[in-house]
Amino acid sequence: MKLLNGRELAGFIKERQARQVRAMSKKPKLLIIRDSDNPVIMKYVNLKIKYGEDIGIIVEDYCAKDSTDIATKIKSANQDSEVSGIIIQLPILDKSKTDELCNLIAPEKDVDGLGVNAKFDSATATAINWLLTGYDIKLNQSKIAIVGRGKLVGMPLFKMFKASNYDVSLFHRGDDLTMLKDYDIIITATGVPELINNTMVKPGACIVDAGTASEDGVLKGDLAPEVRDRNDLSALTPITGGVGPLTVTCLFDHVVQ
Repeated sequence: MKLLNGRELAGFIKERQARQVRAMSKKPKLLIIRDSDNPVIMKYVNLKIKYGEDIGIIVEDYCAKDSTDIATKIKSANQDSEVSGIIIQLPILDKSKTDELCNLIAPEKDVDGLGVNAKFDSATATAINWLLTGYDIKLNQSKIAIVGRGKLVGMPLFKMFKASNYDVSLFHRGDDLTMLKDYDIIITATGVPELINNTMVKPGACIVDAGTASEDGVLKGDLAPEVRDRNDLSALTPITGGVGPLTVTCLFDHVVQ
């Protein structure tokens, strides 16, 4: 079984980015806006701060009081020539404001690719595409299922794969997921711990678990442990170090650009 190690691929790209930044007369700056200290949120914020330090990019972490404060900070950063990229670390507390706030980010600074006019593709969706192609998973010869219709992963990845004419289907977490056993590749990103169990996965399947949730302070993915214990899968992301590192790498690639 192939272990889809995003850290390994990210390492090569990171070296190239560091060289690019060293050659710049002015260092890029990424602004991260959040309104929560949730452990999952902070895990990804701290990853980005550390990554920025490693390659020479300035990262500002701003904790907003509410959605109005987020909007004010975005508008200010849009006009600030020192800020190269802006992201909102999702989810925010008032999820109903997500689209509205993402669309406030100037398209050329929307490095997460979440606004309707963003210059860049979704960083997480791109990272999954990089991961699968980097490990020579034959997307054009496979039946692909995406579980989760979220703004960060499911929807943008579905659109990306449809545009490439892949055989891809999109599932909601509340659908009959036993149908997944008909698919060669399963990409899941619902944030529902242990949603995907053995009844949903056929032998030889390739699984990308991009789901993250926190239970009693412990980070969990969408896969049940019984699926991870199988030895008849063709490829699988590790519990940590799969999609996450490449997402951060892709995000910073956009900042460098």
